[in-house]
Amino acid sequence: MHVDTLISRSRPFLSWVVDWQNSLKPVSLRDLVADAGPDAVGLVSVDVIKGFCSVGPLASPRIEGIIVPITTLFTDAWALGVRNIAVTQDAHPEHAIEFASYAPHCIRGTAEAETVDAFRSLPFFDSIPVFEKNSINSAFATGFQAWLDTRTHVKTWIAVGDCTDLCTYQLAMHLRLSANQHQRAGVRVIVPVNAVDTYDLPVAAAQQIGATPHDGDLLHTVFLYSMMLNGIEVVSEVTV
Repeated sequence: MHVDTLISRSRPFLSWVVDWQNSLKPVSLRDLVADAGPDAVGLVSVDVIKGFCSVGPLASPRIEGIIVPITTLFTDAWALGVRNIAVTQDAHPEHAIEFASYAPHCIRGTAEAETVDAFRSLPFFDSIPVFEKNSINSAFATGFQAWLDTRTHVKTWIAVGDCTDLCTYQLAMHLRLSANQHQRAGVRVIVPVNAVDTYDLPVAAAQQIGATPHDGDLLHTVFLYSMMLNGIEVVSEVTV
């Protein structure tokens, strides 16, 4: 297929998706908690670490931009009594197989693998479990599934972090598909757009360094759509 043909055929769909994304509405965290109680609400952040925000070859200013919204969401959730909060994050061995696909990053014990300072400065951060992972799927993070298995009473999960099309997608889909598989009626998985993002690597820049190009805007939008298509509630933001 020629690129012009693909663009022409896809234009109506892309126009619809952009209109859909622009029409998204916020949800109230206070209302979510009031509906079912704080113990029925959970919040999971993935990969908001220095290696994707400020240090190393995969750091991105787009990812750094979601630190403040997520920190605010943590603070608001804690203030409303939500305690089902967890963090999953890369902590790779030096010779991780994943490095065949992505440049070596977030090696365990380095600054890149550290949680961002804004999270670590939260007065309650020591009460939040941190699960290390060696793949883009948080389901394989050591101890994370066991943590989820003790929280089948949670009816609303909020998934945030990076990247929209990689680790965030895998996390949100795992939460959604696990509920589907086990017939857990009434479970909601919410992804707020202001608290997720992905990196951008233009074609010219990628060719200079021998990497795979990555259109941040397009992939961010398409994967938000894919999550919505699979039953995940995509919202503009989660307000207090």
